[in-house]
Formats: sequence, C-alpha cells, structure tokens
Amino acid sequence: ALTHALEQQRLHHAYLFTGTRGVGKTTLARILVKCLNCEQGISAEPCGVCSSCVEIDQGRFIDLIEVDAASRTKVEDTRELLDNVQYKPARGRYKIYLIDEVHMLSTHSFNALLKTLEEPPPHVKFLLATTDPQKLPITVLSRCLQFSLKSVAAPKLVTYLGDLLKQENIIFEEPALWALARAGEGSVRDTLSLTDQAIAFGNGQLVATEVDSLLGTVDRGRLLKLCASLAERNLEQGLQLINEWYEQGVSFSRLLADLAGLFHRIAIAQAAPDAIDNSLGDKDAILALAKKITAEDIQVFYEITLLGRRDLSLSPDPKMAMEMVLLRLHLFNPVAELSTPLLAQAAQPIQEHIARPTPAPVISPHPVSAITESLEWVELIPQLSLQGASLNLARHCVLTEKTEHKYLLTLSPRYEALKTIQAVQKLEMALQQGLARAVKLHIEIAEPQQKTPMQMQEAQQAEQLQQATSHMQQDHFVQQLENTFSATIVKDSIKPL
Repeated sequence: ALTHALEQQRLHHAYLFTGTRGVGKTTLARILVKCLNCEQGISAEPCGVCSSCVEIDQGRFIDLIEVDAASRTKVEDTRELLDNVQYKPARGRYKIYLIDEVHMLSTHSFNALLKTLEEPPPHVKFLLATTDPQKLPITVLSRCLQFSLKSVAAPKLVTYLGDLLKQENIIFEEPALWALARAGEGSVRDTLSLTDQAIAFGNGQLVATEVDSLLGTVDRGRLLKLCASLAERNLEQGLQLINEWYEQGVSFSRLLADLAGLFHRIAIAQAAPDAIDNSLGDKDAILALAKKITAEDIQVFYEITLLGRRDLSLSPDPKMAMEMVLLRLHLFNPVAELSTPLLAQAAQPIQEHIARPTPAPVISPHPVSAITESLEWVELIPQLSLQGASLNLARHCVLTEKTEHKYLLTLSPRYEALKTIQAVQKLEMALQQGLARAVKLHIEIAEPQQKTPMQMQEAQQAEQLQQATSHMQQDHFVQQLENTFSATIVKDSIKPL
C-alpha cells in the first residue's frame, strides 16, 4: 500500500504504525521519511546516498522531528511541538513529525494534536507509532492511515539470524537459533538483543545448551526426548532428564507449560497432520511421536500436565512435584506395558481397580443354537489374559467364524472406536497364548446377529435387579415401613447381591 501510494503520489497526511515491540514500526517510519525527502524525488526506493538520506540515517535531518511521547505527555509539550507547524521545511520536501508511543499522550495533548491533524499544512506529514492503538481516541484513529505490523514468525527469525551470523563469521548451532527466536516472541529487536547476550555468554559462539542456560528455557530436543520416554515407558530416562533440568536451574513451571504445549501439538498432528507447521522446528519429531502414542494417552497426558503445573506451588519441593507428575504420566495408562518392574508392581493395584471390569457372571447355556455358538466365545474370554481395552473389545464382539488358525469376530459400528491397533494386537496375542497355537484375528465392523457377552451380562444383571426389586417390594418389613411412615423405595438404591 505504501509503495503504490508513493509511486502514484497519492500521499496521506498522517500514518499510524501499530504492532508489538521490535517489529519495525519506527524503522519503517524512517524509511518512509527518506522516501518522501530523497533528493532524487518521491519514490518507494530512496537512493540512500544523497545528503537528505544520509542525514536521516544519521538522525540529524533538520526537518524530521522525532518525539518520544512517553517522556513528553503534557499538553504544554505538544503545543510547543506544534507551534512551528505552519513554517515550511528548512531544506527537505516535507516537515515530518515522528511521534513514537503516541498512546502515552494525555487527553489534552490528543486534543491539541487533533486540531492539527484535522487541517494540516500541505508541507507537513505525521508518522505515529504505538504498541497499543486501542488507547488512541477514535477521533485520532479516524484521521490516520493505519498499518498493523505483524510479529515475525520463528522460522523467519531463524533464517534471518542464520544469514546474519554467517556474515559475521560466528559459529552457531541451529537449536540455539530456535531457542532465541522463541524467546524473542516475534520481536526482531528483542531477538537480536538476546543473540548479542548469548554470543557474549558463549564466548563468541552460540551453543544450544549454553543458550538454554542463559535464557532459562527448556531445551526442545530434551523435551522431545522426555515425550519419547513416555511412549517407550522408560521411567529411568525421564527421571534422569528431570535431574539434569534441576541441576541447570530450569523452571519446572515453564517446563510443564512447554510439555503441555508439546502434547497439544501431538494431538493436533494426530487429528490433522497437515495442520502442523514447523514454527518451533520440531515438525518431523511431532509427527513421529503422533504415531507412537495413542490419542487417548495424549489427552490424559495433557490433563495431568496442566493439573501438575497448577499444583506445583503446593509442593514443598519443585523437583519432587515434577517427579510425581512424571510418575502419574507413566502410571495412569492401564493398557501400557510398563518397562520398570518396581513401577509395574506399584501400578498393579491401580490398574486392577480402574481398568479391570467386574468379572462376568456365569451364564447358563441357552437353548437357541446361535446363542450357544456365541457362548465358545463368552466362556473363552475369562480364560484369556485380558484386561483394559483388549478385554472391553472382546466383550463387545461375537464369534462368527473360526478355523484352527483363524478367528473372525464381528463388532457393532457403535463400538468401532474400541478397535484400536493396540487392543487388537493384545487380543490376538492372548488368543495365541490361551490356545497354544498361532491364530490370526480378524474383526469386521457390522451389526452382530447374536448377543455379545456384554449384552448377555447386561441382560442378566437387569433380570437380577428386577428380581431384587420385586423381592424388596414384597418384603413384609419394608411394607410396614411404607405404611407407617408413608415411605417410598428409592429404586436406584437397590443393588442385587
């Protein structure tokens, strides 16, 4: 827009540049000053070598009046500044007022400025810059052409830093650049300042571990390593990483926040892989982890991490709290194979309580042949080493066909979500172990023609509940209570023994 305006000589009298700190508002304004006052004429590409361009670069151009509104907020300052508006520029084409952090002006100062903005002389241009445009009066905003400068994305900052450091012959590691870009939060100026500090800290070079130590941030590579240890159920590796972070003085609150963000990216990668960008430099690793960890586990991991961060301040020791979060991440996964014997032993009571459903009651054979055939299956299930998701899957299937080395099960479309790769593999392995031979398991999605073991159990439980309810209603003592105290039975409270 600015280029076209300059080339077509369609110039406005006031421009407002907004955006977060360090994204180039003032720099862009100074470039525009050169475009307007270059001795070669008004254009989108000032020569940069004429006396006007050189003086603007050096900050001594007489017709450029720069004001820091944060230090000159009073109305007297603004009036003094605008007293010379009516006078033509001393040597340039335009007299330009560059007011930085304009939102800091007082209400009276804005009123004084508004009068000039309404009817400015043709030789005057106003360039306003602010990080908070919402604080500007609408009367001022309506008289300016506003340009919103976006924060610079991390990949662009990394590319920019890499090119700059190569020109300066400074040795660097790419993970260090990603850490600096993330810490800069989209601000080029902040990123450059942090880079200067990191170069001094690293004695002339940028090493990822030293940059993380300087910034107090979490090394992305080791964070991904921690997540991989969860996928592999490797508790020892996770505890070692926590100990290393503790020795480096890393904030565990920041660590948990970054870990939650990592789980969020993995969840997005599982639901919509094409939606994952490389803004954090970890796209390939995220996509790989999305295949190793189930979507259900990621949801649990995310919740545990958020709760752990919330409760961090309640713990007597941050390292202790972080280790407890890691233990929960390993323990609350009933279908996982825990690699640590001690951890597996500790998890067993929890798994049995949470994941193992109540054993199905023994069901007497039914005279109908189809259901009797479905019972080769209901009687076989308790004999297999099944628990958690694989047991739940088996109880919702019916056996429709079998040979010596093949079992075909049917699962209703309503329960298709139970057919996960992990659950099917565990059920097939349990079949092979229980039958002591190689068996290939196939599960088709269709409406079963017989009752599933789960439906049989539910039907029997409903019948038992009905019998218990009838027995309770016919009980003499209960009837006396009802008659004497006008009592009523809460049917939901009746449970068959």
